[in-house]
Amino acid sequence: MSNRSSLLSELYQARLEDLKEIASAYGLAKNGSVEYLRAQLIRDLILSEWDLTLDGLKNILNSDLGSLLGVFGIKKTGSLRTRRQRLYLHLNHDPKQLKEENLDKMTKEELHALCKALELPRSGNRQTLLIRVAGVLSAQHKNWGTIKRSLKRGGGSVEIPSPGDSDEVQETESPSIEKAVETFVSEHPEGWSFEQESELIETIEETQVETSLADVATSIEESLTSHAPVLEQPVPPMLQELSSEEPTLEEEAALLEISSRRAEVEAAARDYLLVGSTTDLDDMNTFIASLSNHGFSVELARVRDAIRTIIMETAFRSEQEQHALSSKPGSWSEREAIRLFEQMRPQLRERIPEIVAGRRGNLVQARMEFEEEARALGLDLRSPAVSGRLHALFDLHLEISEAEELQDPSAARRNRMLRILYHGAVHLPDDVRRTIERLERNLPSFESLVETVLESSEGDFSEAQQGLIIRFLESKGYLVNTAELRPRVLACAGIVGTELGYLTPSQIPRLAPGILVSDEQVDSIVAELKALAATFKPTVATEEEEPELHVAESVADASDRVGEVRGKIDRVDALLSRLRLQDGQ
Repeated sequence: MSNRSSLLSELYQARLEDLKEIASAYGLAKNGSVEYLRAQLIRDLILSEWDLTLDGLKNILNSDLGSLLGVFGIKKTGSLRTRRQRLYLHLNHDPKQLKEENLDKMTKEELHALCKALELPRSGNRQTLLIRVAGVLSAQHKNWGTIKRSLKRGGGSVEIPSPGDSDEVQETESPSIEKAVETFVSEHPEGWSFEQESELIETIEETQVETSLADVATSIEESLTSHAPVLEQPVPPMLQELSSEEPTLEEEAALLEISSRRAEVEAAARDYLLVGSTTDLDDMNTFIASLSNHGFSVELARVRDAIRTIIMETAFRSEQEQHALSSKPGSWSEREAIRLFEQMRPQLRERIPEIVAGRRGNLVQARMEFEEEARALGLDLRSPAVSGRLHALFDLHLEISEAEELQDPSAARRNRMLRILYHGAVHLPDDVRRTIERLERNLPSFESLVETVLESSEGDFSEAQQGLIIRFLESKGYLVNTAELRPRVLACAGIVGTELGYLTPSQIPRLAPGILVSDEQVDSIVAELKALAATFKPTVATEEEEPELHVAESVADASDRVGEVRGKIDRVDALLSRLRLQDGQ
């Protein structure tokens, strides 16, 4: 022990040349700066009994970490994770190389490995990982990489710890934790909340000061798991495994078809993920069932699982593409691929309308053809940064096309005609509704018919032209010469004529008010109207009065008569309101 203490003191005071001589004498590497080389020699010559690898650091007790940091001559205080981070940095990195301003030169893989070693979250893009590592380096600034000046001057003595000093503490640790957990479970026989479990963990961590946080957490978890009731939870469909049985010939043929049409399934999955989610199982199962219309054998369980797997992979790739869109290129090849895409963007943008029009609105087929077009131009769609930008361009064009259709005068005119045709259609017979649906499918042809009739009549839309339109539609099998459909069709024809400039708005045929009254209500309405009419009849005087008295009474009762008339008018308004209400219902 005295030899190690004297050697440790010598290492504290040695310069770079002296440290290299010591390393050569013991056959050790002598690369790195003076502080990095000093830390390596202390680890190999003084603390050779300790496992100071990345996995070994996680098993070192909390009290021993302070002693080890003291041997290396760096700051000893801080939380357990802060101490481990400081010791890891001091042992494995050169303080002159690992600086905050040098992190930008590191790749995402290097930052990911550094986050893992420093016990940091490893999710997110490269910039997120860089910020997390920079935060640790900023918090540990001047706390590692340089020993204390007092040790360099030979002042003070440092006690060298031994791994066997904490064996007794480790033996008594588990029983005490087990006892605390048993007491906790007995006090909560019906279960416990997350807050109560957190309080238990904090209490045990405070009392078990001589043990590592990892060991305490593991012991608590094992004890709670052994006492907690085991609940069987259903496995989500996307995580279920296929049976070990060999697939039948029918299943193999269906799986081969999915493999050959994988691009089509992925395109359909992207279309689903625009509004759907992989967490909504009912919605996803409905989508998978709809693929039967495209020729997939979705009634087979293996086929459904294969399609579900493709959806999950497509969702994961879409998330990667979203991250790649908002982050910088992670490599030279990725940067060049993005640059090539930007050069081809105008050409791709011009091709989208042609592809969508050629597929007649089938967006799944259009998306597949658009991907093939991109591959033909030399784009590498394996890169999330490129494929994400490609599909974002396609989706943006679809949104712009929808906005243009809403502003198109023809679309607005047809929407207006559809509102007239379907007004109150829920009360119409089935044959009338079928005729309306057929008219809806052929609105462009109906517009051409009206335009031809108005053009030949030089803008006249009298009964002759109206009858001509109705007879022509009847000759094509449209049952429009009925009381329900004839006014609607003529009103739509008037709208077309007005939009095209042949008619004025006043020439559009008007629809009937549409107040419908059942036979049972006719008698009550007639009786009420008769009662109202009787109140307007003048009453016959039985006795003659003098002219002067008659004039006086007329002047005196003028205001009363005006009030009576107003009351009668109010009753008429109330009746009309009832009629309109019945029509609305």
